[in-house]
Amino acid sequence: MYQSFYLRIGLAIVLFTASASAARFEVDENDTSVNVLVDGKLFTTYHVKSGNKPILYPIIGPTGKPMTRSYPMKDAAETERADHRHHRSLWFTHGDVNGTSFWHEESRSGMIEHQEFLRVEGGEQATIVTRNDWVDDDGEKICSDVRTLVFGADENVRWIDFDVTIMADEKPVVFGDTKEGSFGIRVAGTMKVDAENGGHIVNNKGDTDKDTWGKQASWVDYYGPIDGETLGIAILNHPTSFRFPTYWHVRTYGLFAANVFGIHNFENNNEKDGSYTLEPGKSLTLRYRVLLHKGDQEEGQVAQSFVEYAKDDKHDPGDAATASAN
Repeated sequence: MYQSFYLRIGLAIVLFTASASAARFEVDENDTSVNVLVDGKLFTTYHVKSGNKPILYPIIGPTGKPMTRSYPMKDAAETERADHRHHRSLWFTHGDVNGTSFWHEESRSGMIEHQEFLRVEGGEQATIVTRNDWVDDDGEKICSDVRTLVFGADENVRWIDFDVTIMADEKPVVFGDTKEGSFGIRVAGTMKVDAENGGHIVNNKGDTDKDTWGKQASWVDYYGPIDGETLGIAILNHPTSFRFPTYWHVRTYGLFAANVFGIHNFENNNEKDGSYTLEPGKSLTLRYRVLLHKGDQEEGQVAQSFVEYAKDDKHDPGDAATASAN
């Protein structure tokens, strides 16, 4: 089945045709993890706990190669730096929630505790929906979330849609202004810019490498060599996501994170405050697509993929749009 849409570039109109995924997904669930298989081969595993949070690891790209760092889930490879133990493949946390850091893994850090799988299914896509509690070091629940992960693939790309809705219960929840957050990926060691192997970072505004840090952008792509071929990871931020377009905590040493709260760091202006208070009974929603592709951002058609993703009418602005206006 095909759907066509028009992509405008200047005065030109280019017809872009996208085919629906022909891949078949299976899910293998147990109490601590879910394996996601595409056409019988592992795509990724959802772990309910690694360190102090749920993560996805490994993440296998469209050519069958792992695309995120293995450390600290395994000993650091020769191409990896054994730093930042809290950078675990792909995760979602934040560095200041009611004064507790969920980003780090130190003695007073919080825990994101898996409560249940709400939905796990395969088919033309795979879907995992979980409910989680954010608990401080004293064992007190601060807030909860429901995260929905949808996995898709075709012959050229794989993608993960990651939507997370955070809910306050009886007390306000304050997300503090810190660069240490929030939706994060640690790319494979050979891909990082600092490896000087041809890795690069680029955003939709044309900023590159270190100049992408702290900027607002609707998407960022991090590409580089893995086992002799160029592969890329793009993160797309959906327009209905809270505070779209997000700021980016993306580093040339391999950290790749979207963070809507760290404004005073990103703009180097202590008079600005990116913190946000979620009132009791309210929620906010953040939405991202992780695109695993061949080549750089041009070959991977990242800009076109963002246009397609942004038109996805399954996304309801809901509380995210309301919160963004406040």
